[in-house]
Amino acid sequence: MSQIGINQLNFAYPGQEKQLFKDVTLNLDSDWKLGLFGRNGRGKTTLLKLLLGKYEYNGTISHQVNFTYFPCEINDPDQLAYYALSEENDFETWRLERELNLMGVEPELLWRPFASLSGGEQTKLKLALVFIDEQNFPLIDEPTNHLDMASRQQIAAYLKKKKQGFIIVSHDRDFVDQVSDHILLIEKAQLSLYSGNYSTYRQEKELSDNYELQENAKLKKDIHRLKQTMTEKKKWSLAREGDKYGDPHKKGSGSIGDTGAIGARAARVMKKSKSLERRMGNEIADKQKLLKNIEQIDPLELNFQPSHHQTVVRVEDLKLSYDDQQLFLPVNLELKRGQCVGLVGPNGIGKTSLAQALNGTFAGQMTGRVQLSRQGQISYIEQDFDKNTGTLSEFAEKQQLDYEMFLNNLHKLGLERAVFKQRIEDMSMGQQKRVEVAKSLSQPAELYIWDEPLNYLDIYNQDQLSQLLLEFKPTILLIEHDRQFIDRVADQIITLTRE
Repeated sequence: MSQIGINQLNFAYPGQEKQLFKDVTLNLDSDWKLGLFGRNGRGKTTLLKLLLGKYEYNGTISHQVNFTYFPCEINDPDQLAYYALSEENDFETWRLERELNLMGVEPELLWRPFASLSGGEQTKLKLALVFIDEQNFPLIDEPTNHLDMASRQQIAAYLKKKKQGFIIVSHDRDFVDQVSDHILLIEKAQLSLYSGNYSTYRQEKELSDNYELQENAKLKKDIHRLKQTMTEKKKWSLAREGDKYGDPHKKGSGSIGDTGAIGARAARVMKKSKSLERRMGNEIADKQKLLKNIEQIDPLELNFQPSHHQTVVRVEDLKLSYDDQQLFLPVNLELKRGQCVGLVGPNGIGKTSLAQALNGTFAGQMTGRVQLSRQGQISYIEQDFDKNTGTLSEFAEKQQLDYEMFLNNLHKLGLERAVFKQRIEDMSMGQQKRVEVAKSLSQPAELYIWDEPLNYLDIYNQDQLSQLLLEFKPTILLIEHDRQFIDRVADQIITLTRE
């Protein structure tokens, strides 16, 4: 066991005034299995790159471990996987094969072109690469994107057995629950450390947040009372000063005889009022400093246009094929108005193809019957959103979006207003995914088809989407590998299978 020390870390990207990390001091043990959480844009990947020494910073980071990073870049994916990985790291073949066997992956994958492997197979090979030496301390960034439930469980079981520590970034809370023994949270340019897995952290955080909300309520009440008292004292002294002269517009309100005494008394009260105002002002400022800035989850808006039909989608004996190769056993389903149907199954079985068949964009062979009530529009969240280009205003006009709702949803999803000026193709993957989600939320639609909407979204965004689905009850077909999310929002779950 050794220490990873972070002392007085300060970092901001060149040209940006806002600091991602400010005066961060923290000590970590190298045998801890740390789950790293934080809102998108708060610096999770940046922290990993700082540990790797990729960026210049102020402060010190000290360690005696060898950091390795997932995912590595593959320069030539057309090579055999063995040689593609060899370019990234020197390794003994038996060590890599040992890790693949521990993961339940056939080593023969090494002798196939890397590009021909599925996303899940590529992920497993890259993950094995960072664990070939037990002296390494892996920094693992989003290993669960695009992985089906079986693959996530496979990798979770593999990581649980590891003796060495690591830091892992994932928005799949169930996955992190299984593999972590500490939680590292990025909160407003600071790092907070919690002992235990995600569930333990969540319980502690809810208790802490509830306490801080109660304290905030007391402080706000005290601040309001102080401001009210200060205002009343000021009004009274001004009223007494006015008593000297009366009000010429009111009968019988002539001046009080001893104006000097009244004036002196009013002056004394005014002086006390000013002194009290200063003291109260200082007290208000002190109390305002104590107010906690608790992370708020803003509710999203949805442009749902409910169908007049009770049954929005009916599928009977649907079979899909590519080159006469059937993807899954025949499917029958009914999607009622206001119902959420979750579609699950292993990678490659045809979930996206079924969604395309409903949307009228499937390019293979199809038999069976698909019937939709087409009074309104279908809103589709796609896995691949590289076709989204241009400025936000150009994109909104092309997609016929409610522009104000679109921008509001983007801001609520955590996209900073400074990013609004960027072209979509210049944004990060997480930012582009929020554009795709906000697009779907802001389109007028009677049917939503969401294909893996949680990829690249943080846990706060996930909570926003689950709250939205439970509140608005849109008619939706949902493809998602996060079983916790599916169980929370789906009224029915359909599993695609092969013969």
